[in-house]
Amino acid sequence: MDPPVTPTPARMALRRAAFAVPLLVVVSAALFALASRSPFDPLAGYLGDRYTTTSDADRARLADELGLHDPWWATYGHWVRGLLSGDLGVSRSFGQPVATVIGERLPWTLLLTCLGLGLAIVASFVLGVWSGARPGGPVDRLVTPLAPVVQATPPFVLSLGAVAVFALSLGWLPVAGLTDAGTDPTFGQVSEHLVLPVTVLAVSQVPWLAMSVRQSVRDAIGSDAVRGARARGIPERTILLRHVVPVSLGPFVSVIGLRLPEIIVGAAIVEEVFSWPGIAGAVVTSARELDFPLLAALTVGTTLIVLIGSLLADVTLALLDPRVTADG
Repeated sequence: MDPPVTPTPARMALRRAAFAVPLLVVVSAALFALASRSPFDPLAGYLGDRYTTTSDADRARLADELGLHDPWWATYGHWVRGLLSGDLGVSRSFGQPVATVIGERLPWTLLLTCLGLGLAIVASFVLGVWSGARPGGPVDRLVTPLAPVVQATPPFVLSLGAVAVFALSLGWLPVAGLTDAGTDPTFGQVSEHLVLPVTVLAVSQVPWLAMSVRQSVRDAIGSDAVRGARARGIPERTILLRHVVPVSLGPFVSVIGLRLPEIIVGAAIVEEVFSWPGIAGAVVTSARELDFPLLAALTVGTTLIVLIGSLLADVTLALLDPRVTADG
């Protein structure tokens, strides 16, 4: 009896896992090597206001105690040993365990990113299908010229523009933060403060996704299957829902996977502009102060999220279209 054949999604997951391990090693090692050449003095952030009043001898002694004079490969080796034992280390810049720093901020980043991505997926798919199914119509005439303009606008510009219009000029929404000053993070407060950052993040991703769907719809409408369905007298609405939309889902999922790195970068920028208490602030602080344990954990974690997201997109595509193989 022939041995059972591993299903395509499982084989794809195994191949990606084998690729992910060396990639994470290279990324983390490169991070330590590059950070060791940073022009920033990590003691400046560690000491704060005491930096200027601390003598050179005391600074040198403290740097030795913190291991700042160790070669980067020694620091990296120490971090890897801790990681393998389940210890992410202690953040110098926050004075807390790295796991605590990430645990306090990651849920807010996931909330913002998931809501923004979800809104972008729904809006772009609806606009793309509508625009592609009715070329030259009102939606198509709006989407086609605006998409390149919005796509070319950096997320921080969109964020500042949204704050200027909807928060400062119209006063409809709060400017920034998780809640109003002096208030508890209730559902209503958090929801109100989420509107602008989530919308900006979604708008920054919609153009590329919508135009991708539009092109897939146009290709599907021009296919032999759709022409045959029309020849058989099948209504246009049925053709769109049963033939065009399912065919467009595969490329759409693939594009989402490719866009994950940009979505994460966009979320970080939006967090900084809107003072959202997520991971972005910790990334900036750890990079400025050369907080190796925190910076490494955030970098490796982000890389891992991108790899997992890309894998999920590819597996979903393989399930939607059995013609897709683990080899692409």
